[in-house]
Amino acid sequence: MSLHYFTVWMHHERVTMSEHEFTNRLVNETSPYLLQHAHNPVDWYPWGPEALEKAAGQNKPILLSIGYSACHWCHVMEHESFENEPIAKLMNDNFVCIKVDREERPDLDAIYMNAVQMMTGHGGWPMTVFLTPDGRPFYGGTYFPPVDRHGMPGFPRILIAISEAYQTNREEIEKSASGLLGELRNLDVVKPQEGQLSREISDHAISQLLRLHDTAYGGFGSKPKFPPSMTLTFMLRRHHQTKDQSILDAVELTLQKMALGGMYDQLGGGFHRYSVDEKWLVPHFEKMLYDNALLSRIYLDAWLVTEKDLYKRIATETLDYVRREMTDPNGGFYSTQDADSEGEEGKFFVWSAGEITELLGPDDAPLFCRYFDVTESGNFEEHNILHIDQDSTVIAKLMGVSSERLSEAVERGKRILFEAREKRIKPGRDEKMLTAWNGLMLRSFAEASRVFGRMDYLEVAKSNAEFVLKHLRKDGRLLRTHKDGESRLNGYLEDYSYLIDGLLSLYEATFDIRWFEEALTLAETMIENFWDDSDGGFYFTSIDHESLITRTRDFYDNATPSGNSVAAGALIKLALLTGEDRFRQMAEKILLIMKSAMMRAPNGFGHMLCALDLHLSSPHEIAIVAQRGDAGAGPLIDTVFNRYLPNKVVAMADAADSAAASRIKLLENRTPLDGRATAYVCRNFHCEAPVTDPVGLAQQLQCSQT
Repeated sequence: MSLHYFTVWMHHERVTMSEHEFTNRLVNETSPYLLQHAHNPVDWYPWGPEALEKAAGQNKPILLSIGYSACHWCHVMEHESFENEPIAKLMNDNFVCIKVDREERPDLDAIYMNAVQMMTGHGGWPMTVFLTPDGRPFYGGTYFPPVDRHGMPGFPRILIAISEAYQTNREEIEKSASGLLGELRNLDVVKPQEGQLSREISDHAISQLLRLHDTAYGGFGSKPKFPPSMTLTFMLRRHHQTKDQSILDAVELTLQKMALGGMYDQLGGGFHRYSVDEKWLVPHFEKMLYDNALLSRIYLDAWLVTEKDLYKRIATETLDYVRREMTDPNGGFYSTQDADSEGEEGKFFVWSAGEITELLGPDDAPLFCRYFDVTESGNFEEHNILHIDQDSTVIAKLMGVSSERLSEAVERGKRILFEAREKRIKPGRDEKMLTAWNGLMLRSFAEASRVFGRMDYLEVAKSNAEFVLKHLRKDGRLLRTHKDGESRLNGYLEDYSYLIDGLLSLYEATFDIRWFEEALTLAETMIENFWDDSDGGFYFTSIDHESLITRTRDFYDNATPSGNSVAAGALIKLALLTGEDRFRQMAEKILLIMKSAMMRAPNGFGHMLCALDLHLSSPHEIAIVAQRGDAGAGPLIDTVFNRYLPNKVVAMADAADSAAASRIKLLENRTPLDGRATAYVCRNFHCEAPVTDPVGLAQQLQCSQT
């Protein structure tokens, strides 16, 4: 069908979803994103043998569409094109159409995103890729409008052109697909580099990052700005090592601007995905579990370094948001909250000045509005995103009230507006639970429970670990996703490495040997199924995973840390705890592979640089032993965890627990001194004298912090 005749036909024949109901194969899936498309007139298939066999049998190209449930433009393209019957017919007649949730299948997303970036120079979601029947990409892009618009070709034009080219110019398409496949496979060829790992890498990275730092608003580069949690974590570590105040200043500026801006939910806690402007004012309103896991952790660390109340408040409010909004009754953590509600982006989160005045009354409303910069004209589509643009003492003076009066009005107003907001229609929530993201959040709750002395956080962490190990592990192997009582899909490298890392933090929060043993067992499984014996590093998929057009490796810390960077850090910790040097050697190989890349593009390797810092730092190895029930152990533990000491491992056991000592070599031959709870601090191949009092332990830790 030519574009002209298709346009005429679509004009006369367009039928909306309200007139016809459809059901496709996605109705049998568990992913909320796939289920959103289950009643499109598109004959969608999930990725799998049925779709691939149909494409091969009918010699049809594949139209692969990849997105996720909280993606605003994914919803737009669905409404404009996938719910449009004439466009759907064009898709169904000429292609085998496959829909993929990128959060369930990051292996597919990684391969085809690399392809789209090679073809177009950019990527994003929704992602639309055209494949040969055997899965090789030959054309792709992101969002396509339903008609030619803003210099972009309409989706029907693309579909007709691709179909005609596939029928009439197959040889050229095959050649293009084979060439692109060769380039994709070259991306996954890695070799450890010559030379040694040294502080020069970290020093060069810091120099680069400080040059990129936005000295006005924090963050790096220009708009849009994504929260650089991993980069900030690395910078905080380097400040700890060097005492360079400029590094800490850069970290604090970014943390403060994000916390006071519109990217942070000033009423409900938690961070939105990113800021569309350089000032952190207007967010893209979706909330992701992984962002809030990583950001709560950097604010916790910043509080340990500075003891500033703002950072503790943001860390706890973020964790409280996750506990309230994103935690399943059985202990798992949900994945995302949508940007949209009632068909409008951000509607749930924004306010008019009139709404606030009506809720708060004439006495409090002016103070609240001035504090959160609320105006009649608004700052987002005639509404207001709450944010703080001046210090409260300055605002109190400008408003002619005391700081106490302003604080009372603000806190009372936040409670009232939050309660009113709870009555609104909430954004959609993707309630699938991903092993990897749960591992990230597990670590954050475990660390916060120890640092803040929060038993409620500890219960959340333990419940989560129980849930994941019970529902997302089968025959010793991890699964990727759980939804509606069903767990499915092979676990990826990040599922293993993130969970191992989280379990090690839970061990340090509880000193229950079970969590250490679970982490160690999973590490051995990860090595057996993902490690590359020839060149080092871990593959993204296991050795027995479905065969795809290439087997990728993941080293780049993007929105989430790479599986390799988290694995490197976890393996170093396991080496210190167990005394098994093979774990350290594996981590070192990973770091050597990325040696040049870390220097060249440090903002893409924030977590990898943290693993490098751990590797180079001569970490503290702290063992605490005590008689059962000895209350003296608590103050020693608190002394370790109430300070910023990022490069450490801590083990503790009852003096009579020979099993723990046999499993964790750090505890071997450690006994209580004079029957009292005792701490042993070792570092850089030597040990300090054992100590039994918190003051003595604090002195040892203070003297050896660099």
